[in-house]
Amino acid sequence: MKYNIKVGKIIINEDRCKGCELCIDVCPYGLLKMSVEVNHFGYHTAQFVNGDKCTACKFCGMMCPDFAIDVYK
Repeated sequence: MKYNIKVGKIIINEDRCKGCELCIDVCPYGLLKMSVEVNHFGYHTAQFVNGDKCTACKFCGMMCPDFAIDVYK
């Protein structure tokens, strides 16, 4: 039996992200990491990596206190 898992896409609004790392901690696949660059507010922001493994579970978007993450399927 073969299953098709839809790949998700995450958009991070760098103007809203304050680098709290909650999204990084909650991602079950470790698809988020901190950027080495800072936004114009001086925060290191979260960065989406290895997107082909994202299942669009929305844990990161639900955990973000600043509503900086949009998750699409």
